[in-house]
Amino acid sequence: MQKQKSLKLNFIMNAILTMSSFIFPLITFPYVSRILLPVGIGKVNFATSLISYFTMFAQLGIPTYGIRACAKVRDDKEKLTKTAQELLIINLVMSAISYIILFVLLFTVPRLQNGRMLYLIVSANILLTSIGMEWLYKALEQYTYITIRSIIFKFIALIAMFLLVHEQKDYVIYGGISIFASCASNIFNFVNVHKYISLKPLKYYNFKPHFQAVGVFFAMACATTIYTHLDTVMLGFMATDDDVGYYSAAVKIKTILVSIVTSLGTVLLPRASYYVEHNLMDDFRKITKKALNFVFLLAVPLTVYFIIFAKQGIYFLSGSAYTGAIIPMQVIMPTLVLIGITNILGIQILVPTGREKYVLYSEIVGAIVDLILNAILIPICQSTGAAIGTLVAEFSVLLVQYIILRKEVNSAFVSIKYYKIVIALIIAICASIWTLWLELGSFLTLLISAIMFFVVYGVVLIVMKEKLVNELFLQFISKIKKI
Repeated sequence: MQKQKSLKLNFIMNAILTMSSFIFPLITFPYVSRILLPVGIGKVNFATSLISYFTMFAQLGIPTYGIRACAKVRDDKEKLTKTAQELLIINLVMSAISYIILFVLLFTVPRLQNGRMLYLIVSANILLTSIGMEWLYKALEQYTYITIRSIIFKFIALIAMFLLVHEQKDYVIYGGISIFASCASNIFNFVNVHKYISLKPLKYYNFKPHFQAVGVFFAMACATTIYTHLDTVMLGFMATDDDVGYYSAAVKIKTILVSIVTSLGTVLLPRASYYVEHNLMDDFRKITKKALNFVFLLAVPLTVYFIIFAKQGIYFLSGSAYTGAIIPMQVIMPTLVLIGITNILGIQILVPTGREKYVLYSEIVGAIVDLILNAILIPICQSTGAAIGTLVAEFSVLLVQYIILRKEVNSAFVSIKYYKIVIALIIAICASIWTLWLELGSFLTLLISAIMFFVVYGVVLIVMKEKLVNELFLQFISKIKKI
């Protein structure tokens, strides 16, 4: 039987991975956004969002389904090999179909014929994601490997960014480096996979059970991809590349913060599936309650801080040319809380317990809401309209999932000490907002205000004896004493 990985180690590794996803864009994006300007960033992000639909079709919902399917048989190498090979074959066949459709569109749709080279380079994401088998590594909780591998390739991409991107016309190179940073390591995943499964072709494959189960996950992936990328794609068709650039700057910050908020939920999915499979429901409910508390403690202050300091955040990350991104960023920030909660309700509760169809229903509602609001608001408000559509869509997803799970999760929501969070927030705002009046520049304002805001917020929660914060603080102190 495979030794179960430490949940704390998994979280630490995923936290490091999350920090790398936070630090590298902070280093590269301020440089790149000033070189490429909103129009160049807009072109690349439009291409990336468009290709995401083809990647979604090629993946067929396997990134989520594969974690659950492989986690259930991870103690039996023979069953694990069979499951993983079947899913990989499905991915490769779907990738071939995706490329055929993409090539047809590139030569028939006028909007796509300009910048064809960019679309082809970004489309490498389709194949590399398929052979990466990230779902297998996550099912086996190989977060140390995932983290080290990811950081190495991000570092290589960082160096390449500064060496190769010097002019606005280099947006194609930027697109290629972005794909390299996120997907090139998948080649090593494929080479390394023999340590966990056999790559020798089997005599018998049974794809039917996967197709029966993966249908819902594919529909989930469709709905999710539609309402997470629809705003960028619709902006690209209905507005200008500059508008896409403004919106992309706002979304860039949101995406970084979302990865931090959802970091715990990411490592809990395979563990939650394992608990459900072995009927360890008390453990399952315990980690669910802790995860929800974690989301509120982290997502709410991040949301409040970046609404207040949106201008400084945009100017620091992208430059003064992106003033048009400030209001979209303020509008979209509350999605940190909404996505954090739905990540727990949907991915950690509904999926491991076999109720993924309800996640699908919620995401269909979100996609429909996003489509309607984008169609109405983008022609009027451009990037701000897209941000409003995304915010309401995320709220719709949360509302549907909460209605489905309200009897199961009410106790978890009730157990959260909201008044402690509110009191800590008020004191933290008072401790940091004065930095806005000093006109120190975006970097110094962010640095001083963030230290004041989050240190005060944490100290107040410790003083008020917030259970999870105190637990983490005491663990940190005990580690320091051992050094």
